[in-house]
Amino acid sequence: MRQAGRSLPEYRALREGTTMLDACTRPDLVTEITLQPVRRYGVDAAIYFSDIVLPLKAVGVDLDIVPGVGPVVATPIRRREQLGQLRPLDADDVPFVGDSIGQLVEALAGTPLIGFAGAPFTLASYLVEGGPSRNHEHTKALMYSDEDTWHTLLGSLADISATYLRLQVQAGASAIQLFDSWVGTLTVADYRRYVLPHSRRILDSLADLDVPRIHFGVNSGELLAAMHEAGADVVGVDFRITLEEAAQRIGQPSPLQGNLDPAVVFASPTAVRQRVDDVLASATGLPGHIFNLGHGVLPDSDPDVLAEIVRHVHEATAAR
Repeated sequence: MRQAGRSLPEYRALREGTTMLDACTRPDLVTEITLQPVRRYGVDAAIYFSDIVLPLKAVGVDLDIVPGVGPVVATPIRRREQLGQLRPLDADDVPFVGDSIGQLVEALAGTPLIGFAGAPFTLASYLVEGGPSRNHEHTKALMYSDEDTWHTLLGSLADISATYLRLQVQAGASAIQLFDSWVGTLTVADYRRYVLPHSRRILDSLADLDVPRIHFGVNSGELLAAMHEAGADVVGVDFRITLEEAAQRIGQPSPLQGNLDPAVVFASPTAVRQRVDDVLASATGLPGHIFNLGHGVLPDSDPDVLAEIVRHVHEATAAR
């Protein structure tokens, strides 16, 4: 997942004294941080080092990533007249994307690079709440009370994310992933009415690029069928249901990504191997499977255990 390197001591040493957002705009740091887990673990693809709120910062939203808290927005958007804070993203707003990915593609020497962006609902949640939220009360209040403003907001965010993803692919990314970290707070009916059209618009707008499109949401087991309708080539599954159950809920053949519980990393070696094997067994019969965690790497994870998981997956799947 996109936090692949954050448990590494070399990552912490490199980031010391540099804020998250500043690190994301420096091609030298982006390149090195992206490469670190590839070197350590021998994974089959690299994840572009960035953050889902970076495009919002680039278009002028006053926000910061506060250590131990997450993205914090100075002036939350809760009224229609505040939508002027958002303007379209342009390549000139993020010149570091082309520079960073150009360096990475050369350094990776054929290892695919996955780019990513935040999905409209999750970005809207940060903008409306002003930061991370457990209940998303302000977000839902706006969504239910002023549907026109809500759809205008998500439409703007969809355009920003689509542009950000397109720029990554044009610079050399081999695949893209749309992250909806907070979408699991919604019912299926609300997802279909208030979110699906905007996520679909992003994924449809990138179809001409002919790269794999992955769509992932957290705590999204009840939403998988609807998320599949958004049009991604691969649906990411978090760790709360099995891949077999996810396939049944989607109801039609689809490659899946996932979905080892990140906390399994802290278990005994025997338990870790068994849980990895359980995920691989659950993926039997799928038209495609990307083995991954079912959410981000936990900061205190042992890098040696993560390396052993990669080794075991490669060994277990070598004959397939």
